[in-house]
Amino acid sequence: MTEETQQPDMDLGSGIAAFEGREFASAARLLSPLAEQGNTDAQYRMAIMLQNGLGMVANEMLAFKYMRAAAEAGMGLAQHGLGFMYFEGECVEKNPAKAIEWFQSAAEQGLIGSMTTLAMMYREGNGVEQNEELAKHWYHKAGFDEM
Repeated sequence: MTEETQQPDMDLGSGIAAFEGREFASAARLLSPLAEQGNTDAQYRMAIMLQNGLGMVANEMLAFKYMRAAAEAGMGLAQHGLGFMYFEGECVEKNPAKAIEWFQSAAEQGLIGSMTTLAMMYREGNGVEQNEELAKHWYHKAGFDEM
């Protein structure tokens, strides 16, 4: 590994550590260039910081751009995050149908939070037509007998 290829990896590791340590300004400085280069881990964390104004001024458009890019690249956490953006109408216009699509993509990757969110949406008819069978299906897949 050359020094040039080591630096982005070091920046990513340092940026993630700063993010986890709630040192958001440092995290943004390290992760922003990597997010622009298409790194999904950096995009996901930048989206969270931009959405919530952590270590920087909030920027919903850029938060949505990064979350969508990471989700489209197949990152389950970003798919879940994008689902919530559509579900709540945060950073993007509320769209329950798109929320369901993204929660389902994340659930199919094994994210239990997405499975339970889908189950609740179907059970309550929240943004979708109420469907007890689909609610039971997703609760079961999440490892719950019945909620």
